[in-house]
Formats: sequence, structure tokens, C-alpha cells
Amino acid sequence: MTDTLTITGFVATPPRQLTTADGYALTSFRLASNLRRFDRTTKSWVDAGTNWYTVSTYRQMATNVAASVHKGDRVLVTGRLRIRDWQDGEKKGMNIDLDADALGHDLGWGTASFTRTIHSSEVEAVGSGAQADDAPEEQENGDQTSADASAEARELEQVAPF
Repeated sequence: MTDTLTITGFVATPPRQLTTADGYALTSFRLASNLRRFDRTTKSWVDAGTNWYTVSTYRQMATNVAASVHKGDRVLVTGRLRIRDWQDGEKKGMNIDLDADALGHDLGWGTASFTRTIHSSEVEAVGSGAQADDAPEEQENGDQTSADASAEARELEQVAPF
């Protein structure tokens, strides 16, 4: 059974980008999730500790995370939990890792602008989709050539949400 969690917190270390032995992209960072509790005596919220996680992303998500996420960013991460015991000489400890399935900025703390990743197979499909015979004729105003219209259509196809 796999445990899936969603955790909110802030990126505590700069994302570190690596390539696996199989040639896949890997990006990881430490995530700090601050616990808060309501203190009835003071009638206010107080800090109650911090949980630390190592977040790992793979393949295209790893590339996107490396380009989009920075130390200090507030994020939400959904993924599979892995708990690993470790020993280094006389020191022992436990790592709590989260293999991310989804990751994004916490919009409760700021704004974001999304840019869809264009995969090489999509670019090839867009490029082969328009035939010379299918190109639109020059517009009535004469300002837009058929090449300009085709380029504009390809650009719109690349950003189509579905």
C-alpha cells in the first residue's frame, strides 16, 4: 500500500537538479512545514514545531520544478511517503521523503503565471499539421500573409489547454 499525502510548506533549500544513472532528470529540495496550534490562554495561534521532508521530483516535473521553484517559495506537494532509517557511524536518524506526484505554488501567499510545457512530439505534430495547400489566403487588408497566419495558428495550437 502506498501512502499519499498533501503537504503545504516552504522550500527551505535551493532545488538541486541531478541526472540519474538512467539519464532521467531528478530535482530535490527540503520542505519545511510549520505546525501551528491555537493557545486558549492567549487566544492566539502559536508555533508548535516544524516537520521536515525531502521532496523528490522526476523526469519532466523535475525540469519544471528546477525552473519554477526557489528557496523561500510557499508550495503544496502531493506524493508518496517514504520513511528511511539511516546510520552514519554512531549517528542514527530517520528521513521522511516525499516522491512528488504534483507540486505547485500556494496561491494563498502570492500569484503565479502558468506556462504549459510543450513536448517535442507536440511540436512535431503542430508542424506537420498544416499543409501548404491548406494555408489561408492573404487577408483582405493585405497586412497578414498566409505565412504569418500559419505561424499564428501554430502558436495558438501550442498553447491550447486541451
